[in-house]
Amino acid sequence: MRIRSICVVRMWISIYCATGAERLWHVTLTENYAVALVGIGKIARDQHIPSIDRNDRFTLAATVSRNASIDGVENFTAIEDMLAARPEIPVISLAIPPGPRFNIAMSALKADRHVILEKPPGATLSEVDTLVTTAQERGKLLFATWHSRFAAGVEPARQWLAARQIKRVHVTWHEDVRRWHPGQEWIWRTGGFGVFDPGINALSILTEILPMTVHLTAAELEFPSNCQTPIAARLNFADGADTPITADFDWRQTGPQSWEIDVETAEGKLKLTDGGANIAIEGESLSIPEQSEYDAIYTRFAELLARNESDVDLAPFKHVADAFMIGRRIETDAFVE
Repeated sequence: MRIRSICVVRMWISIYCATGAERLWHVTLTENYAVALVGIGKIARDQHIPSIDRNDRFTLAATVSRNASIDGVENFTAIEDMLAARPEIPVISLAIPPGPRFNIAMSALKADRHVILEKPPGATLSEVDTLVTTAQERGKLLFATWHSRFAAGVEPARQWLAARQIKRVHVTWHEDVRRWHPGQEWIWRTGGFGVFDPGINALSILTEILPMTVHLTAAELEFPSNCQTPIAARLNFADGADTPITADFDWRQTGPQSWEIDVETAEGKLKLTDGGANIAIEGESLSIPEQSEYDAIYTRFAELLARNESDVDLAPFKHVADAFMIGRRIETDAFVE
């Protein structure tokens, strides 16, 4: 039977009958962490909340939002109010755009809470460095999530490529911005990332599966004449061995969407499709279990809590920053939703 106490600790008691006269009692204590979710938008409702509900290690205990709430869960309109009113909540999960994220994350860390950051982890690299330093000073955990790394095909791809010679890599990440980001004006303003909002997902997979480190050497960025962020990008990378590594991001694709990574090796070709959910080697699809990316994120965070470790990998973010640093700006047609 399973017993949950009111102090968010779960006790599992299993009774095994070895013989008619013997009983073995096995008791395991597993801590359950209360979570406050900041930002109740589409990603919170579609991904974070269901994944928290499915995970025995976490319970949604509060939300923070100025204009939305979840039935049955206490909502606050300001992070400071929630931190003051609910000191027993140890985990703050941020599902908000990168612009306002830094101040909220800092408030949570200074209140001695662990923090989960939605991708990208911040608006700038330097602010994430500050968050890392603050977390270390306060003895709290910081988890910069890259949800696409938890797609079902990514780990099999990483393992298959680990001992192979890479000959060519190409990323195709084409989708319809009107379909996936309707009415989200912030993505077109400075700091909104533009096409790199989905493109950084591809970069998070690329940096996870390749057995070598790569760096950006050239970029072309297409900016709509009325926007401050790009709608398309073409990237070239180097690995120190003259391996052709390229990426093509575009937010103007209609019809079927393309989230693909092709890797040619000396021993065959690997292809990830559907954002990493499916994998094929030499054209033959591998049978892999389906996996919810956000379920895996919260499972990973439970592991980090058990080991008292933070996880903040900035490699995908650095590639985006480099693209804006060295990319050639090309002006294109104005974007009209």
